[in-house]
Amino acid sequence: MAKMSTKQKTDGRRAVARLSKAERRAQLLTTALAVVREEGTDRLSLGHLAERAGVSKPVAYDHFGDRSGLLIALYKWIDTERMNTFRNGLLSRNPARADAIEELATAYIGCAVDTSGEFHAVGAALAGSDEKADVLQELLDQAVAMFVAVLGPHSKLPPGELERRCIGLVGAGEALSMAVLRGTRSKADVTGTFSSMIAGCI
Repeated sequence: MAKMSTKQKTDGRRAVARLSKAERRAQLLTTALAVVREEGTDRLSLGHLAERAGVSKPVAYDHFGDRSGLLIALYKWIDTERMNTFRNGLLSRNPARADAIEELATAYIGCAVDTSGEFHAVGAALAGSDEKADVLQELLDQAVAMFVAVLGPHSKLPPGELERRCIGLVGAGEALSMAVLRGTRSKADVTGTFSSMIAGCI
């Protein structure tokens, strides 16, 4: 096999590195998640991210602005990825009504009370951030949309009414999850209650 010339090697590296802005952002977020998993949130700075991702610091700053912007973007990205994975996986299987409700309740409560994962760690690092309240509301809106998507095929309610009830269900899910985190209710009991509430609402 013929050896590659220096120019070919250089051009190859450039081709690999040439990503669209959306692709670069995804690469940076994936790398940021790896930093959190391997080194903790304290090590997640734009400079360290740039080094781990093999890009210049200005590239990282261009995407996120500052460390707070990076944490917010990562927080939203983790939640969106896991919601999309759950929703798409469930819809592709087209489960029966009871199964869909049980899986939705179990997944939602399970994620909300998980204090060991990267989502919780990044959220803790955001404590005190002025933007966190807005981000949390955006994530709650995403959760409502997921509930509508999962429950829609099993409900005869008009779309507007289903959405309003899903808003209430997400609020109930948050309150029930807090009871588990405070230690006043068990995860199993809360999940069963939430399943019953969902079934009764749609």
